[in-house]
Amino acid sequence: MAAPPTFTPIPFRAAAPGEGYFEDDSPIRVVNRELIVAFSGARALLLQAAHPVMFEGFYDRTTGMSDPHGRLARTATVMNTIYFGRRADADFQTERVRRVHSRIRGELPEPAGRFPAGTPFAADDPQYLLWTLAPLFESAELIYRLYVGALDRDERDALWQDYRVVGRLFGLEDDEMPRTIEDFDDYYAAMFASGDLWVTPRAAELGKAVVFNPPAPLYMRWLVEAVNFVVIGSLPPKIRRGYGLSWDPAREVMRRGGAEYVKRVLLPLLPTMIRNTPVAGGRLLPGPPRAEDDGPPLRAAA
Repeated sequence: MAAPPTFTPIPFRAAAPGEGYFEDDSPIRVVNRELIVAFSGARALLLQAAHPVMFEGFYDRTTGMSDPHGRLARTATVMNTIYFGRRADADFQTERVRRVHSRIRGELPEPAGRFPAGTPFAADDPQYLLWTLAPLFESAELIYRLYVGALDRDERDALWQDYRVVGRLFGLEDDEMPRTIEDFDDYYAAMFASGDLWVTPRAAELGKAVVFNPPAPLYMRWLVEAVNFVVIGSLPPKIRRGYGLSWDPAREVMRRGGAEYVKRVLLPLLPTMIRNTPVAGGRLLPGPPRAEDDGPPLRAAA
């Protein structure tokens, strides 16, 4: 029998006031401190992998295929360090990501969607960096609105401005990102209308294996299934079909009713220590490997 998967502590240092890129009242922290929004990362991954050049080009040249859950954990480390950690640590980790991206380039070995074999790619190409950022923002914003509370136009725009800071950390210039929330909505709609998004068979296989079958113990399967229901139900129909995921009106009624219950009844009754993700309090699951010293920036888990 195979040994159960084990997790190693994820280095993380919470930022004191003024030490991070964002303060506690920043929209990006307000949204991402909600534990249910943490599940939006799985949805974002499926959207990112729906770009065939990004998936077929990048995953073969990173640890995405050989260690998908490890890659996901490292990505979560970097993102949570940006949201809640110290500026020096965020700079250190994102600079490391940019170095890796600078080495990933080549050509598609075979056709993928509308892209022919030989299509060139580079991980630091702004168009691919933007499609990495956009699903992170849109998924977090959507799950927050569905399960936590409404966001008006100005609140959505303020949240997007925070994500533009994230984009700059990964190498995007200001003029390479939508300027306002209206510009973002236009860009996002254009991506779905363009024909660029097409789930390849390998993306469908790996995406479902990573997102819907995480290495969780048996007693946590109920939570995995609940998260899967949220993720599948919130995907755009085109993407859902691309991954071969079924949905029907009955399940949509259940999803809508469940979302309203969580938003109006459950979350208002939950204490902060349960409702908020542990990282917002200076910890990262699965344990509290918080460093209290003022030493050099912590390295992301290898």
